[in-house]
Amino acid sequence: MNSYTEENYLKAIYHLSLTNDKSVTTNSIAAAMSTKAASVTDMLKKLAEKKLINYERYQGVSLTAEGKTIAIKIVRKHRLWEFFLVEKLQFKWDEVHELAEELEHIKSAELIERLDKFLGFPKYDPHGDPIPDVNGRFNINELKPVSTLLVNDGGIIMGVREHLPQFLQYLEKMRLIIGNKITVTDIAAYDQSVQLKLNDNETVNISRDVAKNILVKYD
Repeated sequence: MNSYTEENYLKAIYHLSLTNDKSVTTNSIAAAMSTKAASVTDMLKKLAEKKLINYERYQGVSLTAEGKTIAIKIVRKHRLWEFFLVEKLQFKWDEVHELAEELEHIKSAELIERLDKFLGFPKYDPHGDPIPDVNGRFNINELKPVSTLLVNDGGIIMGVREHLPQFLQYLEKMRLIIGNKITVTDIAAYDQSVQLKLNDNETVNISRDVAKNILVKYD
């Protein structure tokens, strides 16, 4: 049995590994966990003793097969709970992350499989992130950030890279939500800010940073 903290570390290492070709560093884990590097080192030693990670000091960290399996199960539970909270309890997409952080540590596999069935086996959470199935397989969409599109390119908003509530609230205010179609109508030469046309021909302007964090399925 792993503690909540151990599970959180495994999940953090898993997420960091998705954007890292090499081993995950202690400092990057410390930043993700909002803690000190010394505390991270202590936890990594415990996880290595349990054979959940491969760890050598100054050489970085990677998950073992067992560690990765556990991490993906936590991700699965988190995203299913987010879907449930939004679709069944009418929470907004910016309100569910912290709640799902608590619910993801429920141990009952039977509960999670019944939840998945009750929800109709959803493939994506409210933020567009793929929900792994019971065998840990992901249904991956090839998504592109809006920042990579050219003028007259367009697509359907299918996900976001940033899950901070303030960012999600901003997107909702701008009507840049999952399922809406956008077309790039202009890119400013000065700062690369992007002008978009929405489904109903409404025009909105967003910064380059925002454009990097909105993911679309290309038309």
